[in-house]
Amino acid sequence: MANLIEIRDMYKIYAIGDEPVHALDGVSLSVDEGEFVAIMGASGSGKSTMLNILGCLDVPTSGSYLLDGVEVASRSATELAHIRNAKLGFVFQNFNLLPRTSALENVELPDLYMGRLSMRARRRRALELLKRVGLGGRHSHTPAQLSGGQQQRVAIARALMNNPPVLFADEPTGNLDTKSSIEIMNLFTELSDEGITIVMVTHEDDIAAYAKRHIVMRDGKVMRDDHGEGGRKSVDEVARLVKEALA
Repeated sequence: MANLIEIRDMYKIYAIGDEPVHALDGVSLSVDEGEFVAIMGASGSGKSTMLNILGCLDVPTSGSYLLDGVEVASRSATELAHIRNAKLGFVFQNFNLLPRTSALENVELPDLYMGRLSMRARRRRALELLKRVGLGGRHSHTPAQLSGGQQQRVAIARALMNNPPVLFADEPTGNLDTKSSIEIMNLFTELSDEGITIVMVTHEDDIAAYAKRHIVMRDGKVMRDDHGEGGRKSVDEVARLVKEALA
């Protein structure tokens, strides 16, 4: 498989008073097409900074970032916005849906920014995606009329609207109950099995267990990168590898 994401010698340095803080400290890694990757670590480990840079929401202080073969580390804010809309889908902990807008209209939003489809084609695709995530009969509902799990399904459908090669998920089950969390992760598993690349940040071992590859970070460095040869790991195995990486 081809590398979809490749970063080399990446640093992100913030100035806190007179002291530099290395949120990312010389990180190098690659992600192949179709991988399901969980990035783990304690608060302050660098995992959220990593996701923000991979998702073109931030830029590194130095280093190289090839996304689908294109160098993006030094792009302008306008160029990064175009790349995000064209190539990336995002699923956030807080769903980030427009509150007074229907599920259908929320899903349509990415194409409204890109303008690739006609109004009829855009609506048809949004309806197909809502059906794909199990909400075919909820297209006219606003977020307030949906449960947390249903809102996250709308967010996933929206993330898929422009058919991006990669989905980024930031603690996607952080605001969900156990049943809804399982349903959302089963949906991610289905999408992964269909060949969609997923990069997910989580601090929960049971959620990370759905991924096939586990990257553990501490102090801006990758402490362990486990590709999970032979399939997905159990929750206990994930907990063990995190513990070993951070020991």
